[in-house]
Amino acid sequence: MANPKPRRGLAVVTSIIALVAAGGLSYLAAEAATDFLGNRSEAEVSEALHLGGYDFANVEADGLIVRLSGTAPDEVQRFRAKSQAENVIGADRVVDNMQVATRASIGTPTFEVELLRNDQGISVVGLVPASLDRNAMVTTLQGVTTESKVSDLVETADYPEPEGWDAAFDFGLEAAQLAKRAKISIEPGKVSIRAITDSDAEKAALEAALHRAKPKNVTLQAEITAPRPVITPFTLRFVKDEHGARFDACSADSEAGLKRIVDVGVKAGIPGQPPCRLGLGAPTSHWSEAAVPAIEAVAAMGAGSVTISNTDIALYAPASVNADVFNEAVGRLDGALSPLFKLTTRHEKKAGEQDEPARFSAILDRSGVTLRGAVTDERMRNAVDSLARSRFSKVDNALSVDDSMPSGWTMRMIAAMEALAALESGVVHVTPDLIRLEGISGNQSASDLLAARLSQRLGAGAHYELSVRYDRRLDPLVKIPGGVECVDGLNAAMHESEIGFEPSKSVIAGDPQPTLERLATIMAECGDYRLEVGGHTDSQGSEDLNAELSRTRALAVLDAMKEHGIDITNMVAKGYGESRPIAGNDTEEGREANRRIEFTLLSDEPLTKEEVAPATNVSGVTDSVEATEARTAQATAAAATGALPVALGDDAPKADQPTASDAIDPDAPPVTVTDPVVLEKLIEALTVPALEAAFPDNSEGVMGPEGQSETDGAATTKE
Repeated sequence: MANPKPRRGLAVVTSIIALVAAGGLSYLAAEAATDFLGNRSEAEVSEALHLGGYDFANVEADGLIVRLSGTAPDEVQRFRAKSQAENVIGADRVVDNMQVATRASIGTPTFEVELLRNDQGISVVGLVPASLDRNAMVTTLQGVTTESKVSDLVETADYPEPEGWDAAFDFGLEAAQLAKRAKISIEPGKVSIRAITDSDAEKAALEAALHRAKPKNVTLQAEITAPRPVITPFTLRFVKDEHGARFDACSADSEAGLKRIVDVGVKAGIPGQPPCRLGLGAPTSHWSEAAVPAIEAVAAMGAGSVTISNTDIALYAPASVNADVFNEAVGRLDGALSPLFKLTTRHEKKAGEQDEPARFSAILDRSGVTLRGAVTDERMRNAVDSLARSRFSKVDNALSVDDSMPSGWTMRMIAAMEALAALESGVVHVTPDLIRLEGISGNQSASDLLAARLSQRLGAGAHYELSVRYDRRLDPLVKIPGGVECVDGLNAAMHESEIGFEPSKSVIAGDPQPTLERLATIMAECGDYRLEVGGHTDSQGSEDLNAELSRTRALAVLDAMKEHGIDITNMVAKGYGESRPIAGNDTEEGREANRRIEFTLLSDEPLTKEEVAPATNVSGVTDSVEATEARTAQATAAAATGALPVALGDDAPKADQPTASDAIDPDAPPVTVTDPVVLEKLIEALTVPALEAAFPDNSEGVMGPEGQSETDGAATTKE
């Protein structure tokens, strides 16, 4: 049996070697970790000191210990550098080996103090003279913030107090008592304050208090702000009642918006400068763009209220507000609002009063057309607006949206506008039971023609009343010249056969009779217009002489026209001398051109109008059921495919063309357009440029060629 001892000894040796190796490795690992932590600490402290401006400090890691060396310019800088390093890695790992420059090299230190006040308390940091009573300072500040602590972190230096230090320090302590959230920097003769207040009023009060407390020999630099509060919900409420106009609540999202809201509030009747808060939390940047027309809507009604809460707008009108006024205000407000806002309205009714029937009105004059009333939805309002703009020069659209409008309402509105467009001026009112149209036309058969147009647009069963006056001046067949045509004719006559004058005199030379005959013919139709006979000369002679000569020559022409039997009641003479040349005065031809008599129109409107014929009153009910049903079916099919409704646009069947009833099976069931999408396409089709061909005005179609009536079977009764 072999002896096991040698093998056992080998195992022991191997174990010892392994333990030593492990211990060595652990030591190396620990040393490496220490070096890593030391290097990282050195880097972090170096970066912090550099950012703080303490580049005089040298940083060296010794394991986990960081040693600071170098020469600080003063004790304050040394202390701050040391504190900065301790904030990074902890005070127990910082060894301060820094030196301070000798007193002879740095002189008197700079005394500075910062007071930081917030809801947690007051901290005092900096360098103060050794003579300062620090206990008194803490006691003073502790009385300001009794529920929080005062942290005294100042350093002292045994140097004389510099000039202006005491006054500045005392003022800084008083400022800390006045400002609840502030940073107050104190140095000899100067105090800088950065503070935050809760409102503009508090800001103004703090600024006033600081300026009252400031000593004369101390400079104050103050930066005080009042951050806008967050307003939830963002609300505005404007009321106008028997007590006057006022804001019950007012919020604005910008300085510009605040000014617009306040200005429109004052314009609406709020006395003085109404209060309005500027804050954060507006649901959209279009807040003031909604608030302004909302206030204007109440002002237009004369009484009521509007409340805006975030994007919800509620408009209320008492029973004293007329329904038409209310509807117009609603229409204008609804049209002015961004799609982000939701408008709800309520019009209080008088006791026992029934809801008024749906109404639409359009007024046509020289300035354009005004639309009032309601449509079923926003799409229909846009479609009606587009149609109106294709027919009239200018549109004032105050249509509101009301989904309770009766069936076929939009088509009645369109028919009414089409009829109104055939007049020179007028007004049309539409209710579910009646279309009433009044106006002036230059067509003697306008009433019959409009009745036919309504029949074609609406089909059978629509009640109407027409009251149209005939104005001869508007009749294209009579061809009475307008004011511009009158002046052009008179000037053309003078140009072709000019009335001449003796040199430097206002005596007419030659025979003026041929020219006067032409002027008389023109003035026979133009005597109602205000006209000026202007005399002009060349530049030869003095200005005063030329002015008088031109005036007397104009009077001579006017007298000659009067003697010839021309009515000059509405004419005046004026001399312009050489002030308005039409050619150069350096040639004989130019001077001759400048010596002239010129007629000018003073007013587009005639002074005395011809007596307008009495209105032709027509009432009745539209008929032609078959033709109407055929047109509706054909228009529906065309609208569904995006095509122009030709059948609807053909005003009257021509003798050599098939009628709508020929194209559509007369035995087919009636077709009614109820789908809003199809109806919208139909209305949009009416607004395309091709509409002028499909819906002619007065030249052909429903008005008939050369003004002849095509009644299309309309049942009418003349009153």
